[in-house]
Amino acid sequence: MERADDFLAREIRDEVSSPVTADGAVGNSAAGYVGRPVERVEDERFVRGQGCYIGDLNRKGQWHAAIVRSTYPHGMLRGIDASAALAIPGVRAVITATDLAAEIPTIPFRRPNPTIAPYAQPVIASERVRYVGEPVAMVLADTAELAEDALAEVLVDIEPLPPVVDTKTSAAGGTLLFPDTGSNIASVFTAACGDADSAFARAPYVRRERFSTQRQTAMPMETRGLLAEWDDTRQHLSIWGAAKLPFFNRRAMAQMMNLPEHAVDYIELDVGGGFGARGEFYPEDFLVAFAARKFGRPVKWIEDRREHFLAIAHAREMEAELEIACELDGTVIGIRGTIDVNIGAYVRPNGMTPVRNVSQFLAGPYLVPNIHFEARAITTNKTPAGTYRGPGRYEGCFFCERLMELAAKDLGVDRVAMRRRNLLTSEHMPHPLPTVLPNDGFAETACDSGDYRTAFDRCLQEFGWDDKASLAGQLVDGHYHGLAVGCFIEGGASGPREHARAALEEDGTVAVYVGSSSIGQGVETVMAQIAADTLEIPLQRVRVYHGSTTYLKDGFGSYGSRATVMGGSAVMIAARHLLAAFREAAAARLGCNPLELTVTAGKAIAPDGQSVSLFEFAGSERFDSEASFSNSKATYTFGTAAAHVKVDPQTGRVEVLDYLVVDDVGRVINPLTLHGQVTGAAVQGMGSVFTEHLAYDENGQLLVGSLADYMIPLATDFPNVRGISLEMFPSPNNPLGAKGAGEGGIIPVGGVITNAIANALSSLNVEPRDLPLSPPRLWQLIRSRS
Repeated sequence: MERADDFLAREIRDEVSSPVTADGAVGNSAAGYVGRPVERVEDERFVRGQGCYIGDLNRKGQWHAAIVRSTYPHGMLRGIDASAALAIPGVRAVITATDLAAEIPTIPFRRPNPTIAPYAQPVIASERVRYVGEPVAMVLADTAELAEDALAEVLVDIEPLPPVVDTKTSAAGGTLLFPDTGSNIASVFTAACGDADSAFARAPYVRRERFSTQRQTAMPMETRGLLAEWDDTRQHLSIWGAAKLPFFNRRAMAQMMNLPEHAVDYIELDVGGGFGARGEFYPEDFLVAFAARKFGRPVKWIEDRREHFLAIAHAREMEAELEIACELDGTVIGIRGTIDVNIGAYVRPNGMTPVRNVSQFLAGPYLVPNIHFEARAITTNKTPAGTYRGPGRYEGCFFCERLMELAAKDLGVDRVAMRRRNLLTSEHMPHPLPTVLPNDGFAETACDSGDYRTAFDRCLQEFGWDDKASLAGQLVDGHYHGLAVGCFIEGGASGPREHARAALEEDGTVAVYVGSSSIGQGVETVMAQIAADTLEIPLQRVRVYHGSTTYLKDGFGSYGSRATVMGGSAVMIAARHLLAAFREAAAARLGCNPLELTVTAGKAIAPDGQSVSLFEFAGSERFDSEASFSNSKATYTFGTAAAHVKVDPQTGRVEVLDYLVVDDVGRVINPLTLHGQVTGAAVQGMGSVFTEHLAYDENGQLLVGSLADYMIPLATDFPNVRGISLEMFPSPNNPLGAKGAGEGGIIPVGGVITNAIANALSSLNVEPRDLPLSPPRLWQLIRSRS
């Protein structure tokens, strides 16, 4: 049995003190960087304006692309007249489906699934359009402005068909998006453990509820962009603007272009955020590359913000019908139900991830012996959906925490005690989560380590729950006050492997190459810390190169909270291999057996006291070690969040007075980057609760076109967000002991904030069941109960 006191428990608070800089070494040797608050080495070039983003890159003779998109949500494409656009000086070409092969390529899936093939997205519409924003043509011109102007001159003839925008109508099948399939339901995931029917039949308490979460999307500061160049002599395609998973995209592109994989390279530049949506393979990836190859010109495309709303993967739109079964003391004995997920018009490469996750993780960190969920992926005439930070887990946590809160109220048991009673403990580890079918590679998984009560108790203590409890439901100066607490797990370290190289360069630095992508999470700093510690050399001696397919034979990228665990473990192994090569070379130079050497602080020391430094071999011998870390066992960060809110019943406005999240991440590599991930995710979650909503009308038209309509949180909106990260329970599934921690901060926000609002308005019997809780919507709920 694992105990908290078996490991030196440390904590990372809001007040991270004494940051370590790259040149302010920890002692004379650089050993000891891991676990220290090292300032991000990449930030200096960013604050100096020296970053290189896709907008900064240009190639000689390049053309600029702009995408003609469908303005109809559903219809038959009868024709495209581009003659007026082509007559404009400087417009070079207009590409439509007729310019492609007889069979339009569809975008490959990242995970196997037996039923989704007919719902794959074509790279360009040819006969039918299925959402507003679907590409129907691409204009190529000398400048981006000219290409944009020419869009208005391309006449697209579409015969409208009835739009289907909600899952209930779609599931009924009156109008089929894909007539040959016979159904608008692309897939159904079933998650199960125990015997839910028997548990509910004998339960003394059962409650049934309906909840929903709204449609939204990731909103990185930098929109998507690509630049493709075809080298006809080398028969080689280069694509700049890679993010998230360049190696999968290279394989997909090579397959779709009928090229060998080595003939395609995805090159990663600096990236202004990703959050799960940016970096997937989109239609524009193929179209830009196709145009570059067809015309022998570099082609550049960058979407504007309105286009981003229409074209990037949407997320989160779900509706759940759930039941909970409990003993009278609040012990949960079963949860079951169905979740309908609005996946939009097509199944995107990762479009099934939220559907699978919401079924598998809905019960979260609680010991629920009997579970049965069905999650249905239902197509509609909306922009296709994919992943957004904490996909399926954020929604599932909202559903679960609301259900727990209502059950505790019905049973008359303390809501805090009910949660603690049902939390997983060390005795349950490893704890298998419900088995999910169809098996897309994640059918079975298990929580790896931890006593989840430790984070729960710490959160209540640091939050001052007992001191604030008397405020719950009270009207103070015209505002109702409310408190809530909720728990979560975050799956991370998605397998199956990651690759890395470590090479001693002629200038005396160590170059570290890793397949993990940098999407703003501090990859260059964290990987340098791991390499410097393993090699016991100063951090400033390490240079990290990431993501691009030009660096490594294979790689996987950054998704599913995997970069530090998988990439960092691969870097550690590659660095160890480099040390082994150094040991052999040093032994030959010092004339002794390699096993007799002591290798420490970047030096090899012989028994007679002679020594040689690693850096003395720079320029004379090239140590170049490639390694991979393979593992398909996920890590599970766990945690608890608590909130104190006040609600103005006259306006529906909610102020978050205090929000604290405490998580256990196994092992902290860098407290500064971790703290940024956790608190940043929490604030992002506040936007999900209150303001962010991709609203559609009944005709399938998106009603959001700018950040004036889609309000993301400002830095001043939620000033009282705190985070404490513990490392009491290292993961046994990787050599670092670390757990993925990039998404946990967002997962509990919906459930905790909504429960706090319900607690505040308990005297009015207001029980929110649908997100978002914008001031007008909450005001309406209050008025309906007044």
